[in-house]
Amino acid sequence: MTTQIVERPHGRHAAPYRPETDQPAAPAPAGRTGWAPRVWAATRIALGFVFLWAFLDKTFGLGFSTPAQNAWINGGNPTAGFLGGVEGPFSGMFHAMAGNPVVNVLFMAGLLGVGVALILGIGMRVAAVSGAIMMVLMWMASLPMTSNPVIDDHVIYALVLVGLAAAKAGDTFGLGRAWARTALVRNQPWLR
Repeated sequence: MTTQIVERPHGRHAAPYRPETDQPAAPAPAGRTGWAPRVWAATRIALGFVFLWAFLDKTFGLGFSTPAQNAWINGGNPTAGFLGGVEGPFSGMFHAMAGNPVVNVLFMAGLLGVGVALILGIGMRVAAVSGAIMMVLMWMASLPMTSNPVIDDHVIYALVLVGLAAAKAGDTFGLGRAWARTALVRNQPWLR
């Protein structure tokens, strides 16, 4: 009778040894435990508040970026000031869009929709795509930049939005899992 001596790997992350296959078992997939999902969730909520706050301030003229007399509800124009002052390589395109009622509605709907989706943790893919498009357009309107010729906060926000969707950040401290179980999202997974 021969005795098989099996040396087991040591350490917390070592895969268990399976003598019948003479190969270590595959390690278990990384779970959604620990601090990373919480950090993504906090980032999601904070960024959602950035979008939602911009919507509220432009709509009601809360006096931070938008004075009350320029509020959207008081006849103000949410895109005219910023887009009308663009001086970069895309100035012609942005000047044509400045003050357009359709552009105003799309911009404000984007701020509201992305903000609410991020805060609630639902529709993360749609929020990531639409929010990233908004951020890239704002980055284009900021060209040429003076402090860094390539990267500014709009690019970082766009990347963070994509990261939030990829990390399923709506599942932690959000309604992402419940949203994913709805018939609408099961039939249209792009709404996840």
